[in-house]
Amino acid sequence: MTSPSDLPNAPFDMGEDTPSNRSDNPTLGDVIAARMSRRDLMRGALAVSVISGTVGPLAIAAAPRAARAIEGAKARFDFPEVAAGSDAMHHVAEGYDADVLIRWGDAVLAEAPAFDPAKPSAGAQETQFGYNNDFIGFLPLEGRSDRGLLVVNHEYTNDELMYFGLIGWTRKGKMASLSDEQIRASMAAHGGSVIEVERADGQWRVVKGSKYARRITASTPMDITGPAAGHGLMKTGADPSGTRVLGMLNNCAGGITPWGTWLTCEENFNFYFSGNDAAQASPLADTYARYGVPEDYYPWGRLDARFDMAREPNECHRFGWVVEIDPFDPTSVPKKRTALGRFKHEGAGNIVNSDGRFVVYQGDDQRFDYVYKFVSAGKIDVTKKAANRDLLDSGTLYVARFDADGRGEWLPLVAGHPKLTAFADQGAILIHARLAADALGATKMDRPEDIDVHAKTGKVFLMLTNNSKRTADAVDAANPRPENRFGHIIEMTPDGGDHAATGFAWEILVKCGDPSIAEVGATFNPATSKDGWFGMPDNCAIDADGRLWIATDGNNAQVTGRTDGLFALETEGPLRGTSRLFFRCPTGAELCGPCFTPDLETLFVAVQHPGESEDKNVPATTENPTSRWPDFKDGMPPRPSIVAITRKGGGKIGV
Repeated sequence: MTSPSDLPNAPFDMGEDTPSNRSDNPTLGDVIAARMSRRDLMRGALAVSVISGTVGPLAIAAAPRAARAIEGAKARFDFPEVAAGSDAMHHVAEGYDADVLIRWGDAVLAEAPAFDPAKPSAGAQETQFGYNNDFIGFLPLEGRSDRGLLVVNHEYTNDELMYFGLIGWTRKGKMASLSDEQIRASMAAHGGSVIEVERADGQWRVVKGSKYARRITASTPMDITGPAAGHGLMKTGADPSGTRVLGMLNNCAGGITPWGTWLTCEENFNFYFSGNDAAQASPLADTYARYGVPEDYYPWGRLDARFDMAREPNECHRFGWVVEIDPFDPTSVPKKRTALGRFKHEGAGNIVNSDGRFVVYQGDDQRFDYVYKFVSAGKIDVTKKAANRDLLDSGTLYVARFDADGRGEWLPLVAGHPKLTAFADQGAILIHARLAADALGATKMDRPEDIDVHAKTGKVFLMLTNNSKRTADAVDAANPRPENRFGHIIEMTPDGGDHAATGFAWEILVKCGDPSIAEVGATFNPATSKDGWFGMPDNCAIDADGRLWIATDGNNAQVTGRTDGLFALETEGPLRGTSRLFFRCPTGAELCGPCFTPDLETLFVAVQHPGESEDKNVPATTENPTSRWPDFKDGMPPRPSIVAITRKGGGKIGV
């Protein structure tokens, strides 16, 4: 998700990355400072020297060897690289088509009316494609790559880019300006969509009237399952059982299970709650603060008591979970799987372990927060979908500690642990997973976002987007980046290839940013061009050929001269760490949800918040966006959209 607080010209601080971790656990910066080896120094110095011409003695000695190794190395990606830059259009590699498949306000259900931005309607929005599409998952129908279901998260709303006539652009001004119907429409624009899509005559389209079509919103009834279901902290006036909740909020990244369900991850749920005075006066004030509740970014408490902490102090505990949804049954009830823990979820990269247990890797997307994994107690049955219905309700949640020697340990968040005696039971541990992780001594990370697993090698790739709050006292010669604004990527390898093991090895794959600026300390392979480097890695995808693709979030064209986009990153051999730009977003937009069809002939990407401003002095509004992508029509606001990318004449993407 966009992180304005990490940008030099941030329009406002959304609160997403305001650190709430007050523990004295070591930060990732501390660990990296002790960890970085001579090899890492050589690679970093060489990358800077070759690309920028800043040549030191170490680089002079290493450069000929590196050049010989790279020369003749076979790249796993083959496409004409897109030129980095910034304008109102989207751009894709030459030889490819990038067509808008569905936009905010387009029909999902058969009864959906035509999109009318001048007349916001909650009823209409409940049948239409929601706002700010993030995670995308493709589930084939009948094993086909040209027909299937797309499941899409709708993370949050940019109300100032949705509705005409709002007074003022500041947070408080926007809140005061929103009408009741606009608030209801924004609530309906959250959640997710299930659409059926097919490719005919080389073009992708939405199948109208599909029996699978579904909209999920902030008001859709859901079950609460697992160890925290029915817990006292989950009970409210509207739900004294603590087992039923309305809606899901701020759903960012996600995953698809082998049994064909959709895991969608609630991230910045704190935005939606108000009542700060009540929260601060509560006996739970410290636990609320650890989650940044209430942030009071959306004025939903004006209409719905459950979002007012003074009236419903437990409602916030019912958000921040992984939600499992069956997209093949539009009548099914979504389930919040509490065994996977409560935090600001980003990603649900998963794999079936060698012993048959199911493992889900997760990031907590906030500066100085943690990386988690869940290992199911039971084993997956790949032959019977129904047999896995409750697999995610029982298992062990772990949090990661990264050690200075390149080793790491998964620490179990389980009742009875000697460091967790302050928690009454397993439900309390999961509801307050951040606090339990604090107590175990987990490593503070630089905004863990998406995380995915290579199905063949078993390697786990972790996106760390940035952390501008790292201070100079955590810096040494091996870790030369205070105020880490560009992020990095960590590669983790489980001991013995066993994803249920508690030990792992780790190393930095790349430190991101512009390699031509020596003080940035980026470590891309020298073969990376001036267009290929990136900052702020966010979503990622590993395609069927085992290649890693990175989507970025937070590039400010005023600072970097480029917008966000999709990059292909080499992970093996002499070209390891080489990146190439494949797709570029329109100005103000973020790229999300890269997702491939099984035959690799189509790549779906999500373009979020087009038209957003990158300059705090020139705010964007519906009347004055930075782009009206993708319609480019007067009177039509910019519209988040899904784009389908195919190769002209057919064939696999990127080869």
